[in-house]
Amino acid sequence: MININDFSKIEIRIGTVLSAEKVPDADKLIKLIFDFGELENIGEITILPELAEKYPNKHVRQIMSAIAGFYPDPLVLIGKQIPVITNLEPRTFRGYESQGMIMATDDENGIILLVPERQVKPGMKLH
Repeated sequence: MININDFSKIEIRIGTVLSAEKVPDADKLIKLIFDFGELENIGEITILPELAEKYPNKHVRQIMSAIAGFYPDPLVLIGKQIPVITNLEPRTFRGYESQGMIMATDDENGIILLVPERQVKPGMKLH
């Protein structure tokens, strides 16, 4: 078990999906680009140079997720708001850096993305 102090170390923010594409030669991976609002919310992460150039003055992150089997057309994810754990150490999957982890669950019918009840400002922190 963890205590409340351990739990409070986890930072979860709402991100809006700006782009989504299947990773070539990977059956399960989708590369998602998330908007987390203005740059003042950035924390310790470094924005990837290609994203900083494409989305100036935005806190954007690349997140890799093994959900391609449930989203044959990843474009349906664009515009969705999804909670993301934003203070995980970055990891590399198939040569792509992942800067967080989406929040989802699953059942016998597949993946269920957790989404806010209504549209919110990107970067809002869950508490």
